Amino acid sequence: MSMWWFITSLVITAFICNFPAYAYDNNPLQDICVAVNDSQASVLVNGKICKDPKLATANDFYFSSLNFSRDVYPKYGIAVTIVGVKEMPGLNTLGISTSRADIEPQTTELITVLEGTLYVGFLVPDPINFFKSRLFSKILNPGDVFVFPIGLIHFLYNVGHKKAVVFGSYNSQNPGLITIPSSIFASEPPIMDDILAEGFQLNKTEIAQFRKKFS
Repeated sequence: MSMWWFITSLVITAFICNFPAYAYDNNPLQDICVAVNDSQASVLVNGKICKDPKLATANDFYFSSLNFSRDVYPKYGIAVTIVGVKEMPGLNTLGISTSRADIEPQTTELITVLEGTLYVGFLVPDPINFFKSRLFSKILNPGDVFVFPIGLIHFLYNVGHKKAVVFGSYNSQNPGLITIPSSIFASEPPIMDDILAEGFQLNKTEIAQFRKKFS
């Protein structure tokens, strides 16, 4: 039962770019580089094409409605609004972005807490024992801030009785979300059952149940 709860509740938010993936974004070489879609252009900066600076407007550096919640993703009970380079073209080359996450009670998912009570934490590998890790965790309330070091597995869990709201900041202009259960049990092509059974110390019937749940 404890293994089932762990796998179904743990969510990792990784700071990733589309491709190639880097741990962080490089510093920009110019003041602004507003991203535009132009297949005829030949100069790319941070994977995007730069608009002529003389054509840039204030709207390129603006995003509205982050004060509203989006639809909740039913499998995880969380609604996430990410403001990255696609939503705000002026972020191109700046290496930053932000997000809003609305978390339903008793579900998981990055972070300044605005509403609710969250149990959060991240795992640091043990340099001596490969099979162990150290957990850094904390209960957060409105006004609290918590940072997840880059590249480490981390989680958020709403331990309150109402929806929690958090704002997250990323050191990437194009952050993404990776959920551990779906990445493992719903990959294409699938990971062999024997490998999953051995890695999680489960039988193939249990592996099939996880595949069905996260497919």
